[in-house]
Amino acid sequence: MALNRDFIGRTFPPTEPYEVSRVKIREFADAIGDRDPVYRDPEAAKALGHPDVIAPPTFPIVVSLGNPALADPELGLNYAMVVHGEQRFEYTRPVRAGDVLTCTSTVTEIKSIGNNEKMVIETDIKTADGELVCRTYNTIVERGA
Repeated sequence: MALNRDFIGRTFPPTEPYEVSRVKIREFADAIGDRDPVYRDPEAAKALGHPDVIAPPTFPIVVSLGNPALADPELGLNYAMVVHGEQRFEYTRPVRAGDVLTCTSTVTEIKSIGNNEKMVIETDIKTADGELVCRTYNTIVERGA
């Protein structure tokens, strides 16, 4: 079944705040096998001009988990048939320990490609003060729709 095209252009309310901690950054860096000290050692981060440790570039995926766009039953998404198409990040600055972040997502594209449905979601990741830290672009594909 085709995804609901009424979702194109729909923006979802901001997520609950996510507090980025040194522990979460270190755990994520460990999980992806990145031993860079800037993700673990505040002094190493400060030597590079950061106020505290920073997160690896793909860390915002953690903050954006549970995207409300994917959970809305009116979308018609069969999550069992979903594969990840692409993920990219555009930064205004690194995510750092102490940030309190929210995500606001907008469905920007839904289209059929053969028997598949492609959906693109843009997510703005901002601090509690409204500073844009990162914009993510997530492409998912529902196979055999």
